[in-house]
Amino acid sequence: MVTLGERLRELRKSKNLKREELGEIIGLGPRIITFYETNDRDPSLKVLIALADYFDVSMDYLVGRSDDPARR
Repeated sequence: MVTLGERLRELRKSKNLKREELGEIIGLGPRIITFYETNDRDPSLKVLIALADYFDVSMDYLVGRSDDPARR
């Protein structure tokens, strides 16, 4: 199963964003984005929602519970 960190990194790179840029977009520092991408920390529900909204994917897709990025 794909992890949140793997999925987040894949989504970030698909938009050609640096960690710093993604952090600015959702109001976090680049180090926190690194922690999420390496699965060292879990984001709060508020952050998960912000990430899913920004990337226009479902939260299930973001956390690796689905391979279908479509929002429902």
